[in-house]
Amino acid sequence: MDRFDLTPPDDAQRARLEAALSPEERHVLLQHGTEAPFCGVFLDNKREGTYTCRLCGLPLFRSSAKFESGTGWPSFFAPFDPAHVREIRDTSYGMVRTEIVCARCGSHLGHVFPDGPPPTGERHCLNSVSLAFVGQGEAPPDPLGRGGAESRPLD
Repeated sequence: MDRFDLTPPDDAQRARLEAALSPEERHVLLQHGTEAPFCGVFLDNKREGTYTCRLCGLPLFRSSAKFESGTGWPSFFAPFDPAHVREIRDTSYGMVRTEIVCARCGSHLGHVFPDGPPPTGERHCLNSVSLAFVGQGEAPPDPLGRGGAESRPLD
């Protein structure tokens, strides 16, 4: 597998990408918000492909790792590449949870819990608004203009 460039966007790239976000996307991605359950566009998506970061386009999760958790948010048992998702201890709302963010741009994705199915036992619970979707065999978005692995179709 080709490696994706995990260098964060520079200030000008970040400003351009953030300016294109809707208010709901800004709230979730930049302010660590949460969309309401059972309303996300990707909750019932059954297409084969890859879910990418809505802000920077980094591949995050494959459809083959998606499962129905019953929680109201798209759930995955493993990331596209463990290096693409960073975990942060989250003590908000009087709970201890593990927040997951895009390893390249730091956008909030959701949380990971230890109650998922085999083989990992993990449930990466994501906000649909944090994601974009690329159908199988299509090239991922390359909003940072990096080329290389960024511009080749995903398997």
